[in-house]
Amino acid sequence: MPLTSELTLASSPRAAADARRWVADICRRLGRDDLVECAELGVSELVANALIHARAPYKVRVRGTASHPRIEVADGSTSPPVPPAPVTGDDLDLLLTFGRGLAIVAQCAAAWGASIEDDGKTVWFEPAAEMHESSDATWVVDHLDRTAPEPRSEAALEVQLLSVDVPLYLSLARQYAELRRELRLLSLSHQSDYPLAGDLTSMFASFERQFPDTFYDQVHRAAEHGTPSVDLAFPMVREASPIFVTMTEMFDVADAFCRAERLLSLARTADQRAFHNWLLGELIGQLGGDDAHPWRGTAADHSASQVG
Repeated sequence: MPLTSELTLASSPRAAADARRWVADICRRLGRDDLVECAELGVSELVANALIHARAPYKVRVRGTASHPRIEVADGSTSPPVPPAPVTGDDLDLLLTFGRGLAIVAQCAAAWGASIEDDGKTVWFEPAAEMHESSDATWVVDHLDRTAPEPRSEAALEVQLLSVDVPLYLSLARQYAELRRELRLLSLSHQSDYPLAGDLTSMFASFERQFPDTFYDQVHRAAEHGTPSVDLAFPMVREASPIFVTMTEMFDVADAFCRAERLLSLARTADQRAFHNWLLGELIGQLGGDDAHPWRGTAADHSASQVG
């Protein structure tokens, strides 16, 4: 099982125990045995909190880097966590059994926080090497809103993306959102250790600004109606082309970091990468005066259709 996988939890009394074993195994495989105790205790609390106060689906992930691993518990509620009150006493047996809010997470963490998204939230913490007596670890709650597009220019051209595979696009969008969030958190928490994360975060924001609202509106309508493929048409300025050229390279760099586990995030799948390169290539080509060419699937798709 790759380190970048995730664990889906059932709504059962075994969920916390399953999460403890899973994150302990990941920490050991990362060579971070020093973090196991706090990782187990903190994830137990987050899972208990999610089961009591949130709703399914419940998932556990390990992200960040090997030097600064981050444990995340995602659920289906958009309600932000309540900042912890100070914990008094040392009745850890009770905390392990049931939990007492998020104060224990703060005691186990070098930093912690939550990301609120449209369909749920992710509460995360970076396990410390040993528990703190206080619960005043740095924490942050952020809302991952989409970057506002550039103002529409009269010089904009209409570009077309033909036969867009809607499910494949949505899976790529989820992978992109996780990578964007990963880089944002690294830039917020460890800018001095990972200066490239801040630079990439700025580049991603510039990249997103090139897409008008009409692009997303068309995709979302197709998804809501269950349309498997859709033709998109929207305005875009020629000046966006160099940004897409640079980002094509940056996405490959990010994939390499993920595969080498320098980032504990998921690299694009082969299908996602092929589709992404087609999409960016179409934008670059059409902004340079080329005609639109439809997405024709991957080589595997063509092989499967020939066999069928």
